[in-house]
Amino acid sequence: MDKTFKKYLWPGCTALVTGASSGMGLEYARQLAASGCGVVMVSNQQHELEQCAAELKAAYSADIRPLFCDLSRLEAADELDSYCEENGLKIDILINNAGMFFFHELKGDYCRKSDIMLRLHILTPARLCEIFGNRMKERGGGYILNVSSVAAKMQFPGMVTYGSTKAFLYSFSRSLYYEMRPYHVGVTTICPGAVDTSLYSVLPQIDKLFKLGKKLGVVMTPEKLVRKALRAMFRKKRSVVPGFINHFFAPIVNLLPIWAVNRIWKKMWLEEGGKD
Repeated sequence: MDKTFKKYLWPGCTALVTGASSGMGLEYARQLAASGCGVVMVSNQQHELEQCAAELKAAYSADIRPLFCDLSRLEAADELDSYCEENGLKIDILINNAGMFFFHELKGDYCRKSDIMLRLHILTPARLCEIFGNRMKERGGGYILNVSSVAAKMQFPGMVTYGSTKAFLYSFSRSLYYEMRPYHVGVTTICPGAVDTSLYSVLPQIDKLFKLGKKLGVVMTPEKLVRKALRAMFRKKRSVVPGFINHFFAPIVNLLPIWAVNRIWKKMWLEEGGKD
C-alpha cells in the first residue's frame, strides 16, 4: 500500500471523486485508495468506470464504489446525495474533477456543448459543494478540492465557455475557502496547465504542442499533478498552480496585442477548416 497520504486519513474516511473513469479523476481515486481511503467513483462512462473500479478493488484494500451518473444534468448533484444517504456514506473528501473541453467558435452544435459545459463546470460542482460542504461543517471537518485551470485567468478565442466556467470555479472556491475555514473544512482550488490526458488532444495543432511539451517536460503527468493537488488539499491550502511555467503562461497570453491574438486564432481556425 502507498502510504503517501495515510497520515491525513482515518478509519472509514470516504472520498467522492467525479470524472473518475479516466485521466486525473482516475488518478485521484487510485492515490486515495492506495492510502486506504474509500472512494465513490462517479462518471458518465459506465463500462470504463466499472472496469477501473474493479481494478482498484483488486489492487487495494479500500471500499471502492462505482456510480454511473451524467453530471451535466440539473438533478445530478441531488442524486449523488441520495445515493450516499441511502448507502450510509459520509463524504469526508469531495473532489470536483469532472470536465469537458472544446476549442472552437461558439456556434452550431458547440452552443449545445456550451450549455452542457456550463452545467458540468458550474452548476453541479457548486451544488455538490453546498450539499457535502454543509455536512462537513456539521461534523466539524473535511476537504473539498475543485479542479479549475490556468485558463481561468486567460482570455482567448476558442475557449470562451471553458475559460469562463473555470474562472467561476476559481472565484467560487477561493471565496468558499473563507466561509468554510471556521468550521475546519478545507477548500482548495487547483489550476493545472497542460496535463498528459486525452481531454485536451482534440485538435491536430494542440496535439502537436502537447507532444512538444512532453519532450520539454512542460506537460505534467496525471500522477505528478494529482500528488501535488492532494498534498495541497490535505494541508488546506487555498489554491495551487502546479508547474513553474504555469505561473507565467496566462499573464503572457493576456499581454499579447489584439493583432497577435487575431493572427494566431485565424491560423488555427483556418487549419481546422472553420467548420461546425
